[in-house]
Amino acid sequence: MLKIVVATNNTHKIQELRAMLSNSVILYSLKDVGIKVDPEENGKTYAENAFIKANAVSKYTDLPVLSDDSGIEIEKLGEHFPGIYSHRYALENGGQEALNLKLTQTCANSKAIFTSHFVLLNLKPGQRLDFTGHMYGKINNKVEGVNGFGYDPIFVPDGYDCSVSTLKPEEKNKISHRYNAAKELLSYLKINNYL
Repeated sequence: MLKIVVATNNTHKIQELRAMLSNSVILYSLKDVGIKVDPEENGKTYAENAFIKANAVSKYTDLPVLSDDSGIEIEKLGEHFPGIYSHRYALENGGQEALNLKLTQTCANSKAIFTSHFVLLNLKPGQRLDFTGHMYGKINNKVEGVNGFGYDPIFVPDGYDCSVSTLKPEEKNKISHRYNAAKELLSYLKINNYL
């Protein structure tokens, strides 16, 4: 089975990716392989940030390295915002919980998009592959649910009338931006006989 190192220290991301990919590939966290890196994500796009992370980790392993950069874009806050600054935006606004509450009051019903961009390095030596997934929806008028993380408690996906955080993890993992990027990745691996 194909083995891949995931370039993240975020346990939620690892859990989600394992739930989506564990039937097809073996995923190692940085902790599993004893790699300690935390590069500055100073790119201007999801793709640039994902590459920065994957590239930093690739110097410490011969295995392929997968990195994900993701964020939410809320129409009412302006084009592509907070986007790649989603995590930083929460920190600057009193933390995720406080920001989520504020957004339900200031941005309720605003269209929103979650984006996840994967970079996979060194499936073949020196090779870079990119995959992108989206989840479309809107900002809720209340914070609800206990599952998920980040902006999940205030994001209502298209076709639903409740936040992502009210969904069971296995249900979220069939519609999320990360799942849609993972689907593209799996499709590539199957077509090219890696699985």
